[in-house]
Amino acid sequence: MKLNELKPQDGSKTKRTIVGRGIGSGKGKTSGHGQKGQKSRSGVAINGFEGGQMPLYRRMPKLGFNNIFRKEMAELSLGKLQEAIDAKQIDAKKAIDEDTLVKAGVVRRKKDGIKLLGNGTLKDKVELSLSGASKSATAAVEKAGGKVTIVKKKVAPVGEKKEKKEKSGRPKKSGSKKAEKKTAEKK
Repeated sequence: MKLNELKPQDGSKTKRTIVGRGIGSGKGKTSGHGQKGQKSRSGVAINGFEGGQMPLYRRMPKLGFNNIFRKEMAELSLGKLQEAIDAKQIDAKKAIDEDTLVKAGVVRRKKDGIKLLGNGTLKDKVELSLSGASKSATAAVEKAGGKVTIVKKKVAPVGEKKEKKEKSGRPKKSGSKKAEKKTAEKK
């Protein structure tokens, strides 16, 4: 193949239809939009509108919910960890934590923490402190003679409800006037 023989694949390039240029073109006058009505005008937005019938997306039941307390973890497989150790990105003799993994470029970002998954094999003895680890990953690390410690993220303590302070100089209101009279009569 020579440079002058290069051409796009058949069917990948099609000529743009020129509309509104006389009835002889086949797309003249109404430009393929037919006569009158909403669809012949510009600015039409009727996706999902079924002429007043209850649309399909509203006939279907609602499904699930979005958990606002979800934790999005960055994943780290045993195989990827072993590759990083073999490539000397990480020193296996030192304790490995989340910041070390991010600095070494093994994990792009921490997100809500890093979770160790059991894909791949681990040969070296490593000491890890991560936000989470699967059972199979923990077992594989311990089998290689290492240790996994799960670190909980520190959350600021939630303060107890503060009691409302009374405005100084005003007696605290208690009940209705009838109730006050009855208590006064009993005394």
